[in-house]
Formats: sequence, structure tokens, C-alpha cells
Amino acid sequence: MATAKQKAAAKKSIRKARTAWRGMSAQAHARAQPEGRRRAKPGARSSGGFFHIEVRPRREFKTFRTQDVGKTGGIERVAGKRVSGSWDTQKWLISKEHAHRVGARLVPDTADARKILKTLGAPPRHLSGDRFKATDRPNVPERTKPTPAMRRARTRNIRKAQATKRKSSSR
Repeated sequence: MATAKQKAAAKKSIRKARTAWRGMSAQAHARAQPEGRRRAKPGARSSGGFFHIEVRPRREFKTFRTQDVGKTGGIERVAGKRVSGSWDTQKWLISKEHAHRVGARLVPDTADARKILKTLGAPPRHLSGDRFKATDRPNVPERTKPTPAMRRARTRNIRKAQATKRKSSSR
């Protein structure tokens, strides 16, 4: 059992720690923790091999998968799975060999990078380090579907299917 003297000493040390804590800044609070500072976000320090173009916030998703688009290591799509089970693009990763930064703009160096940046709804805005933010391609409302491009694609696919059917039946 703690004596009255020990209790008083404990109260005094707690009071002392509280006043010291109140006088500290947020950075000092982080340094005072045994784990140290919080981990930096991916792309925040400009030391990685990719530019990160966020299309939707991370909080919308519960699971993530990275897919290579085109050749390995050039452009990657980070897909997120929602609680409902649907998948969507969370962000694009463009290799620093495929694009470069000029001021706050991201300039593509290859056709693949140009294609990805063109499909975005708006040009990427620079946040910090290698991180950018953009909107995804515009959502086409159902009442305007099928679009002329969709109609063309559908007729092209039907013609392809008919041609292969003719080839297989003639044998």
C-alpha cells in the first residue's frame, strides 16, 4: 500500500508532467511518444519512383490492389474495394521515367502517361512532394447512354462475332 508521502509525490510528478505537456508543440508531442513521429504518406517526401495522382479519397475504400497498366513498372492503377463490394480507381501511379514535374504541373513524357492524364476529368493539382490530386473522368448520366462511341463499339463487336462465327461454320 502506498503511503501518504508516496501519493503526494506521485500527484506532484503528474502535475509537473501535465504542465510540461501543455507547453509543448504538436511536433514535440510526436517526438515525446515512444513510437516517434507518424509515418509519412506515400509520395510525400519526393524520394519514391512514382508520382501519385489521387482520384478518390482513401476513406471511401477498405481494401486496395495495385494493377500494372501496360508494361511492367511504368504506370500502375491502385484500385480500392468499397464496403458495398464495388471496385473503383483510388489513384494512379505514374513512374518518374514516364513523366516529370514542371512547377505545379505534371508533364507526360510517354504516350502511356499522356493517355492516362488525358482520361482524367481535370489536370492534376500538386499537393506536396510527389502527390497530386485530380478528378476522375466525368460520369456519363444514364439518360445520355448509349453514347455514339458506345454504339460504334457495340456494332464493331457484333461484326467481329459474326465474322468469327462465319469462319468457324465454314470449316
